[in-house]
Amino acid sequence: MTPPQAHTPVQSGSARIGLGIVEFIIIIALMTASISMGIDSMLPALPNIGQSLAVANPNDTQLVIGVYFLGFGICQLFFGSLSDAYGRRNILLGGLAFYTVTLFAAAWSGSLTALLVLRFIQGVGAAAVRITTLAIVRDCFGGREMARVMSYVTIVFMIMPMVAPFVGQVIVAHSNWQWIFIALGIASAALLLIAYLRMKETLTDNERLPLSVSSVISGFKTVLTNRVTCGYMIGLTLFTGVICAYIVSVQQVFGEVYGLGEWFPTAFAATAAGTAVAQFANGYFVRSFGMRRISHVAMIIFTVLGAFGYVAGSAGLPSFLFTYVLISVMLMMFAVITTNFMAISLEPMGHLAGTAAAITSSISTTGGVLLGGIVGQMFDGTPQPLIAGFTIFGALTIAATLWAEKGKLFTHPGDSPQLEPGMGHV
Repeated sequence: MTPPQAHTPVQSGSARIGLGIVEFIIIIALMTASISMGIDSMLPALPNIGQSLAVANPNDTQLVIGVYFLGFGICQLFFGSLSDAYGRRNILLGGLAFYTVTLFAAAWSGSLTALLVLRFIQGVGAAAVRITTLAIVRDCFGGREMARVMSYVTIVFMIMPMVAPFVGQVIVAHSNWQWIFIALGIASAALLLIAYLRMKETLTDNERLPLSVSSVISGFKTVLTNRVTCGYMIGLTLFTGVICAYIVSVQQVFGEVYGLGEWFPTAFAATAAGTAVAQFANGYFVRSFGMRRISHVAMIIFTVLGAFGYVAGSAGLPSFLFTYVLISVMLMMFAVITTNFMAISLEPMGHLAGTAAAITSSISTTGGVLLGGIVGQMFDGTPQPLIAGFTIFGALTIAATLWAEKGKLFTHPGDSPQLEPGMGHV
């Protein structure tokens, strides 16, 4: 039997993984950032990729982003269960290895089809990294300490959409798009080496759960039969469609319709900064006003703005300033909505919150990618399809929320001190 004192370092925060707190945060943040870099650094290169691979329909280059999201969304659920059964380190190393190899391989793609296959596998590897890093943080920390660590990690994740397009722009300006994949591959290989040398397993043998199909099915049943969880998951799916439609279309809208050229990364970064500001503001005001009041107001504002923008665009191409401010404000609402919707959806789940989070994230990401991809494929040389998609998704989210809340917006019994049976504080 292991002496009691051998358990002491395992239970003490970052020491559980064998790292100091600063090194722990930096490594986890960089691994999380590598996922975002795999998306946003591609945006300035999409026209170059299309020309290089002789893509007939420019809209097809959107799939370079879309299939990555698809692989990422589908596989999150599986890696959650696998990491619970076989440990975090094994799944993390395997995911980083997949990610690294396919990044290098993508640089030698000779066709769009080959590139898309590799991008899907990159998304699979990214899902393994995302799920295991979250699980590692949860293994090592709890309560306020976990929130503190995740806040630092989230700051880095928010910075990446501001930096990544500049990196891609610099690379395509001085070389070709293949070097983006090579640079990302080198960074991922370095992270793989660091993880192998520095990170220990955080899930002990006695904490592991047997891999069971029945447990996954039971989790799906619980999520899909709870009105609040299911309703807000539908909203999350629709708003994942919003961000996916934006990401796959933004280069064409800003770069081609409005001819931003080398200013595209700056415009993209400023919009990302706006969503970061919205996230921080939400964190400040949510204690005073509650998740439902803030998110319900935000989704109504989002939908009204979308309808206004579509009507304005029907009279002719709006100015860049009008379209840019409209989209930026709508994405700020998006940030507020998704943050609160995820928390609300997990309220009724109690001890199943981990399983429910994996199921909700997997369904909303996969469904959102498909919906966003449909909107992206409708690009016609104007912002109208994107704005129309935003508006429709917003209206459907209002309907789903009304269903979840039995027709009552802005408040809920769970917001008051007296909670419904089976519900808990987030």
